[in-house]
Parts: sequence; C-alpha cells; structure tokens
Amino acid sequence: MNSQREVIYTKRRHALYGERIQVDVANMMYDVCESLVNQLQGQVEFEEFKFNMLRQLSIEPPVTQKEYNSLAAPDLIDRIYKTLRETYQRKQAMIAKQALPVIRDVFEKQGKVYENIVVPLTDGTRVYHILTNLEKAYNSNADELTRSFEKSIILITIDEAWKEHLRELDDLRQSVRTATYEQKDPLLIYKFESFELFRTMIGKINRDICSILLRGQLPIRDASGVQRAQAPRRTDYSQMEANKKEFQSDQPGGPKKDEHVQPVRVEKKVGRNDPCPCGSGKKYKHCHGAQVAERT
Repeated sequence: MNSQREVIYTKRRHALYGERIQVDVANMMYDVCESLVNQLQGQVEFEEFKFNMLRQLSIEPPVTQKEYNSLAAPDLIDRIYKTLRETYQRKQAMIAKQALPVIRDVFEKQGKVYENIVVPLTDGTRVYHILTNLEKAYNSNADELTRSFEKSIILITIDEAWKEHLRELDDLRQSVRTATYEQKDPLLIYKFESFELFRTMIGKINRDICSILLRGQLPIRDASGVQRAQAPRRTDYSQMEANKKEFQSDQPGGPKKDEHVQPVRVEKKVGRNDPCPCGSGKKYKHCHGAQVAERT
C-alpha cells in the first residue's frame, strides 16, 4: 500500500505544481492507445474496434479495415496516438479561442479587482468549474485555461479513483483472512490481488482523464458558440386590462359592454339628536325618527 500511495501522490504532485503535466497527459494517452490495441486487435472485428475508439477516445480509427487487420500492433498504436494528439491540440485551441473574449473583457474591465476567474467546462456529463489565473490566461491567449483544465481533471479523477481503491483494499483485507483456513499465505494473496486492483485503477484513471479532456468544451446553447441570456419578459398591462373588462362584461349580472355604469351614492346617516331633515325644527328622534322606530 505504501508503494501504491507513493505512485499516486507523485502523480498528484506533478499535477498540483504543474510539473511534467503535459508529459504525463501525453503518456496517459499513449498508454490508453496501447491498451486499446493490445486488448482488441485480432480479438474483435473492425466495426467493434471503431465503436470502442469512439466511446473511449471520441475519435475514429485513422486506418482502414485492411490496415487494421494487417498492421503490426506498434504501428497501429503510433498511428492512433498521433491522431489522438492532433485532435486534442485542436480541442485545446478551440476552447482557448472561445474563452478568450470573456477573459479579455474581464481582465480589461476588472483586472485590478479579480486575481482568478472560474470558467465552466463540461464533458457532456458533468460541469467542471475550472479556476485559473486571470492575468496568466490573458497574457497566454487563454492557453493557461487549458493547462488549468488538465490540472483540475487529473486531480479530480485521481482523488475519486484512489478513494474507491482504498475501499476495495479494505474489502480485500477482510476477505484474505479466511485464506489461513485453506493453508494459504494471506499476505501473499493480498499482495497479488492488491497489485491487480492497482493496475486496473491506473488504467481506469488514464482512460477517464483522456476521455474527459477530449470531450471537454464550453457549455453553449446555440450553434454560434455564444451563450445567450433570455430577454426578460415584459408584462402587457394594456392587454391584461382589456381581457379583464371583457371577462367582467361576460359575467352574469356584470356590466354590459355598451352600458355606462352609474356610481353608487350613499347618503349621510342622521343622528338621533340631530335636527330632522324635514325642516320641522324637532329632533330626529321625536319626528321622523320615531316613525322609523315604530316600523322596525
């Protein structure tokens, strides 16, 4: 486990401090090409080989069916690796070209306020928020963004795979304890099995990193490559008022469309000790008020 930890931490340190990161990415791509050819050439038909390349590397084979069957494995690996590197370089240039206008605008307007900028990049499944230095990205024409993308993806992938690998080693440690009952050396079995698990994990890390880097792109919503914000809707109050009047006119008992509605007038209430409105000079309670009281 200590040997495996040293390998993983060395890979993380290279990515974290930018040491050999481009060399590591190139080695990962070559290892993926080598593993793909060694596992599939001669074992599957050309169409299935083509499907696996599209699924894992997002590129088509740079060879014909005849060449796939006749080429030696090292030659086929070299051809695929060369095509893969060229495709990845075009992908990096496209990401930098799309992100540069935004980076330039933020740096020129708010470069003294912000030191770093977060750029979202996606592989079609997850969105990764890539933190990159604003000034370096501006001066390098957004090439710093692609390097930050490589760094972030390597760190994320390694960390997730290593945590899963540690859980598998714990399960393996529990399972090999029963080997003593079969008169086998549990330590020896643990070393062999853990090495196979580690080799499988390294292969998965390389495939996942290459797949994400080759699929990476800025999340866009239209074909022009510009993410457009939807214009806010404006409420048409005049139409609402017209609909309201039309609705009221159609209700039973409601005002008619062509009728003029008269306002309701409410007369002032006369108090019991106030003079009667009839002009008799008496109080209201002794005049018309008394008649109203008798009727009620």
